[in-house]
Amino acid sequence: MKSLSVLPAAVAVVLLSGCGADPAPSATPAPPSAAPASEQAPPGTPCGEIAGFQGAKNKVVAYGKTDCAEATQVFTDYFAKLTPAEATSPQGPGPVVIGAWTCGSGPNDPVTTCSTEDERQIEAKRS
Repeated sequence: MKSLSVLPAAVAVVLLSGCGADPAPSATPAPPSAAPASEQAPPGTPCGEIAGFQGAKNKVVAYGKTDCAEATQVFTDYFAKLTPAEATSPQGPGPVVIGAWTCGSGPNDPVTTCSTEDERQIEAKRS
């Protein structure tokens, strides 16, 4: 009979042995890491190439809330409106107004930038 009375005590010891032990490690929140690569990359959406002044190819990039269709149309209109005198100006071409957009660049600058009063921006870079 003695062996039967030991059995409940042994079961109790096994069950209670986990009570004094350290609790299972909880999920520790991951340390703050750097922002995802997509957030670290310079902003802008590549919109393809268009023909610029004298047929030079230009890569169009739209920023913020401007879509590629609008960006491409603004630069198509800009390069169509740009005169040879404006294009070769010592101060650089522009400013040239295309609807809500004002476009221009510095002398010999391969990048033409257009912006609006509500801070939208697009650019075309000679490739």
